[in-house]
Amino acid sequence: MSNAPGAVMRGAVDLSALRNRPEAPAPGAPASAGGAPAASVPSLVLDVTDATFGQVLELSRTVPVVVDLWAEWCGPCKQLSPILEKVVLELGGRLVLAKVDVDANPQLAQGFRAQSIPMVVALVGGQPVPLFTGAVPEQQVREVFAQLLQVAAQNGVTGTVAVDGSDPATAETDDVEPALPPLHAEAYDAIEAGDYARAVSAYERALAENPRDEDARAGLGQVRLLARVQALDPQSARAAAAADPRDMDAQFAVADLDIAGGHVEDAFVRLLDLFADLPTDARGPVKDRLLELFALVGDADPRVLAARRSLASLLF
Repeated sequence: MSNAPGAVMRGAVDLSALRNRPEAPAPGAPASAGGAPAASVPSLVLDVTDATFGQVLELSRTVPVVVDLWAEWCGPCKQLSPILEKVVLELGGRLVLAKVDVDANPQLAQGFRAQSIPMVVALVGGQPVPLFTGAVPEQQVREVFAQLLQVAAQNGVTGTVAVDGSDPATAETDDVEPALPPLHAEAYDAIEAGDYARAVSAYERALAENPRDEDARAGLGQVRLLARVQALDPQSARAAAAADPRDMDAQFAVADLDIAGGHVEDAFVRLLDLFADLPTDARGPVKDRLLELFALVGDADPRVLAARRSLASLLF
């Protein structure tokens, strides 16, 4: 995201079709515009729909609104969303987070051109500000949000909001989620510190204590992916994969990058093509990696179901 407000405000997101929709009960509406710290919202983290989005646009004339486009099946979304919520709450009313389930709100998904998720966009003065796509670490989120506040100030949006009339400085205390189980909390702290080996260990111990702990199972898959991606240089990895389509490690690396960036279909197609191109006795590791990624994305995801069918057709 550039610091130049002119370039940022020309983001290629077309929301014109959503601006004048019939109004529904607002999730929170500003009492005044132009940066006055007078808006009140039920929470600093809002669930937004196609019907209520016009109210969020109006709210963005008082305070920058960060839009998190996500879906239940999206593993990287589940990694990123808690980070977004944490940072927004810590800012105490200087930003609002609007969460959009793209499956339930197809018009918003189309309006934001959400070709992959998680996708994070801001609204400043009713105008879209593209931020980033894919799961990113907390420090990068903090840096992007700091730049967003600078852009907002340069465009005259300097207000704050309170939760149901409370003091914005203490509003985040009303939104604190229940404490995580100890091993989950240990894993989360380790992820924040970039210590993925410790996070893997914590999730593995959680699963040893409770093999039915699906949150730990999902977290373990996600952190293993993060550990693999952490050491990759995306440009070099993609160049190596392009140079040798049969290089299994190179193709695995790019598939990991695609999953981490929300490009799920690209990852599956890449590995299915590799599977089809290899001799039968060399396909085992590719199948294993596909099954691992299927579990990470979620067995009910339609893209997983389609990829499973493709894999089955290649097996039999």
